[in-house]
Amino acid sequence: MDDIDYAAARFVEARSTAQGLADYPGRLPESLDAAYRVQQKAIAGWSDRVVGWKVGRIQPHLVGLLGAERFIGPVFAQTVTKAGATNYFPAFLGGVAVFEAEVMISAAADAPTDKQDWTAQEASALVAAMNVGIEIAGSPLASINELGSLVTIAGFGNNNGLFVGPEILDWRERDWQNLICMVRIEGEVIAEASAAAVLGGPLEAFTFALGEAARQGRPIRRGDIVSTGAITGMHVVTIGQRCVATFGGVGDIDCEVIPAVAQPHAERGCAR
Repeated sequence: MDDIDYAAARFVEARSTAQGLADYPGRLPESLDAAYRVQQKAIAGWSDRVVGWKVGRIQPHLVGLLGAERFIGPVFAQTVTKAGATNYFPAFLGGVAVFEAEVMISAAADAPTDKQDWTAQEASALVAAMNVGIEIAGSPLASINELGSLVTIAGFGNNNGLFVGPEILDWRERDWQNLICMVRIEGEVIAEASAAAVLGGPLEAFTFALGEAARQGRPIRRGDIVSTGAITGMHVVTIGQRCVATFGGVGDIDCEVIPAVAQPHAERGCAR
């Protein structure tokens, strides 16, 4: 078993058993290609289907080296939930959990399978809706954030699900500077920022995801959801904490952090 296969198998095993990983499994990936190869192998080993993507930022000191500012990670069907009054945010024991308030974009139609370069105008025509939401960022690998963007990509993109909140009905006319998000953890205001804090704005992140998903051989399909990036930053949370994101004029999403539970998987997943 080579480094790619071994890392992917260990990520699948750790996620399925909800057990923490003390160290990265094997040799660290040294390129975007290697990191995405681990991610794709892990997707193929997971039993759930991909229904979207999270978009994250490449660490600034790696942008020049890797030639990219963003990356994508898979979102699986069983981890997407419509936000309710209280939302249970799973955290891996021995791993890491990160609360991220985001704008989420759903696709109105299948993207062409061979189209890897998109303009924002073209991407806009493919938007079905925009919603506020929470990315359940997290991994069994506790050091994933410290080990860098390539490890984040390899480890399922550090995504463990989405809570999809109220719809942003006026997104085509909205100035993103006017959508203010405030995050509170245990009642304390941790951060506040506008949706314009996302590099280029949410639509630019969606535009990137359309191209990158096609490059990875998994073009976005109708109904897929893209979580476009953390508005107020990455907030590490622990089991038992209450976390609330308030999106001014749109709505609140209230979460309680609970232990993640084991998830069944198969050696060959339903990856499309």
